[in-house]
Amino acid sequence: MSNASNTGSASNTGNTNKRLIQGFIDAFNERRIDDFPDYLAADVIDHNKIIHGEEDRPGAAFDGFRQQLAAFGEFTAVAEQLIAEGETVVARLTVSGRHTGAHPRMPRPTHRTCSVEQIWIFTLREGRIAEIRAVSDRLGMFLQLGWDWPA
Repeated sequence: MSNASNTGSASNTGNTNKRLIQGFIDAFNERRIDDFPDYLAADVIDHNKIIHGEEDRPGAAFDGFRQQLAAFGEFTAVAEQLIAEGETVVARLTVSGRHTGAHPRMPRPTHRTCSVEQIWIFTLREGRIAEIRAVSDRLGMFLQLGWDWPA
């Protein structure tokens, strides 16, 4: 096989994987929770627990995402950039929302808005998201929302 064929195959896989991640982001933005199993493996592991507070067990991410959507009446994640390599997709996101519902970190809504940059790293397995790691401007988010910093 020539290098050109290998590059084309890798590019097709990368584009397919980026479409999967964009589909998940769209489902999240549109609050299509029932569609999450189309994107997330049943045993997905979310290593980003500082905000959601979900249990550290496979599949707990489903509840974490539900909590996040319940806490934010307005919510939008915009993929500013998607980078794919093999079974990994990195998303640079701008995430905005208004805190209108109970949240594990702040049970009483502040009704304030926030907009922060986040980097999410998705590991895919068999056409689904198997692992999620993320970093974000948590301090900026907490300050904008008027939340107390966790002790």
